Amino acid sequence: MTRSGSSKISSGWQPLAGWSPTPDVLRETLDGGQAFRWTLEPGAAATPPRCLWTGNWSTHCVQLRAGGSGLQWRGTPATTSADLCRYLAHDLDWTALTNSLPWRSDAHLAHCIAAFPDLRILRQPFGETLLGFLCSATKQIVQIKQMVALLAERHGSPILSRSALRAPHSASACRLPTWPELATIPEKDLRACLLGFRARYIAETAKFLAARPGWLDETEALPYPAAKARLMELPGVGEKVADCVLLFGAGKLEAFPVDTWVLKSLARRYGLDGWKPAQVAHFGRTHFGPLAGLAQQYLFSWERKFGGR
Repeated sequence: MTRSGSSKISSGWQPLAGWSPTPDVLRETLDGGQAFRWTLEPGAAATPPRCLWTGNWSTHCVQLRAGGSGLQWRGTPATTSADLCRYLAHDLDWTALTNSLPWRSDAHLAHCIAAFPDLRILRQPFGETLLGFLCSATKQIVQIKQMVALLAERHGSPILSRSALRAPHSASACRLPTWPELATIPEKDLRACLLGFRARYIAETAKFLAARPGWLDETEALPYPAAKARLMELPGVGEKVADCVLLFGAGKLEAFPVDTWVLKSLARRYGLDGWKPAQVAHFGRTHFGPLAGLAQQYLFSWERKFGGR
């Protein structure tokens, strides 16, 4: 792709069979803490007929909209429906997976599932997921999105220009810098992307990974416990970040990330007040079973939307 971003996003919408999320569920999936590269276009309401999201991963730029006719998409010429289906983890039977969670004996989990029917876990590029969650320490979603956007705009390269997006208020679509590219960027330039102390972790991780080609691919392919232990060798990667990367970037559904919202949920709804994150994570994996990460996303989403009521 040239620096000018010469390709255009398709003018025609295509149906995407296999998933019919409500606008609220689509919002929670794309913009609820799993990914940080989706934007609801200004002026587009979160209800039909104008629920238009623009997102990027790798070298792909895609727009999604949910309405009465189901989910529709359009993207750059190089993006196929297979690319999008992989990103949305279309190969998994999410209805069956959700049905196998212990909601029959867990009334609160049943409420969470009913509030967000068809919620799913994205399958993002592993290296990009690591970068996003290294930006996440002590930050809210909107701030993480800002950091990631600045890294893409200043140190990535364009996928599309603003006019090519067919969404005039969007920023230009740029890919994120790769880890070898990040290894060449001075820490002060990373800090200029509002990273703060996270810049050091990203710079050190980038140098580690640049010196070890294939390390991320090898880690992604490992079983969950070994992959988690290996990720935690990286600067700035603790248990929560490792679990987020493995759940949202490697599809390891047994991972159970514990953040503030999950701590609140387990304290308020399951009586685990005062428990440490590691204890809560152990409870989550034990109580919810091999799909604990999917249960976690339902709990997280419900607590953010309804927890104050």
